[in-house]
Amino acid sequence: MSFMRRAVSRSARGAFAQRRWATEQVEGPDGEVWNIDFTGHNSLTDEMEFKASMGSPEPLFRVLNQKGELVSEEHTGLDKEECRIMMTNMVRQSVIDGILYEAQRQGRISFYMTHFGEEATQVGSAMALKPEDMVYAQYREAGVLLYRGYPINSMVAQCIGTKEDTGKGRQMPIHYGSVEHNYQTISSPLGTQLPQAAGAGYTMRVEGKDQVCICYFGDGAASEGDFHPALNFAATLKCQTLFFCRNNGYAISTPAVDQYAGDGIYARGVGYGIRSVRVDGNDVFAVYAATKKARELSIEHQAPVLIEAMTYRGGHHSTSDDSTRYRSKNEVDDWLASSNPIKRLHKFMDAKGWWSKEDDKAIREVTRKEVVSSLNKQEKMDFWPVEELIEDVFEKPTEELIRQRDEVLRHQKAFAEEYAKKA
Repeated sequence: MSFMRRAVSRSARGAFAQRRWATEQVEGPDGEVWNIDFTGHNSLTDEMEFKASMGSPEPLFRVLNQKGELVSEEHTGLDKEECRIMMTNMVRQSVIDGILYEAQRQGRISFYMTHFGEEATQVGSAMALKPEDMVYAQYREAGVLLYRGYPINSMVAQCIGTKEDTGKGRQMPIHYGSVEHNYQTISSPLGTQLPQAAGAGYTMRVEGKDQVCICYFGDGAASEGDFHPALNFAATLKCQTLFFCRNNGYAISTPAVDQYAGDGIYARGVGYGIRSVRVDGNDVFAVYAATKKARELSIEHQAPVLIEAMTYRGGHHSTSDDSTRYRSKNEVDDWLASSNPIKRLHKFMDAKGWWSKEDDKAIREVTRKEVVSSLNKQEKMDFWPVEELIEDVFEKPTEELIRQRDEVLRHQKAFAEEYAKKA
């Protein structure tokens, strides 16, 4: 596992003065070259060459192959109990997804997004972090929150928007958030968490904390405008931020081949001078090892680190999507059969006698009962009253907010029979 970086050092001559390298000043026959660090390399050449890449594509760091066999003992270091925790959390997330996806199809919740095929990216990274590390998620990282102890009942409450939803029913389903678990509330607009995470990591560096901020995002979010300033700010201001890209091959219906021509998201990290690594996102051991090392590097160097986890989205983008319109069922089946992260870890643990079919069946049954019980409970709960819709926005509600609330209340009263009293 190699974290590549184009590193530079700099100092300023007075406030906002012209930048000069802290290393020995580079001079050439045509004058000094001050805005790129050429230390130890030629700064000038008489050969003109246009490059479209840095060389061959960066390989994937892997610990566990598709047969569940270790290809490297160096980066494992996980005992039986830790592996069982990994497996348990991945299986639980898969079961939750299966039930809540069907609940949406039954009209019991309005919207849902599954994590099929990407369980390793969540659980592997979550286990490598410390509880005090701040999480800025996109929308396919419920497994991180689940690993930190967030109750299934709270997940269901949020998806339905009942009185037990700490977000007061103001967010779309699966937009979780928890102060207790250091998990920032998810925002619907794509990519907004990226610059926010850079800012949080900056604060951690300035305050000298043994803490990092991890920001999850997909390959599609890396095409958003927020991505580039976030990485540039993080690199130049030396923010303790881990940028974790789940490259699952699709930005909704847009395949990776139509998103970028370069060497994925990894190359962008290197381009911004950020230590970067590409890992097999379906290998939970590799994800764990890379995230653990990334955290160490971020704190040691007080700088950002980027991880690109190559995985595959096994389900539809969301319940509003039909992925069969842009990819074949055979493609999905082939990927999940060969690279399913749960199956891969199962093979490894089964060979060691650490996990059995009975263990798998037991955790699935326990989780199923808990999700179904939570669904039945939350469907009987009241919604948050509309009167409280504008609370917590400002210390004192503005006249405009009060006007809008009153308009909603009049509409609700006029069409009372159309509004459900219960979930």
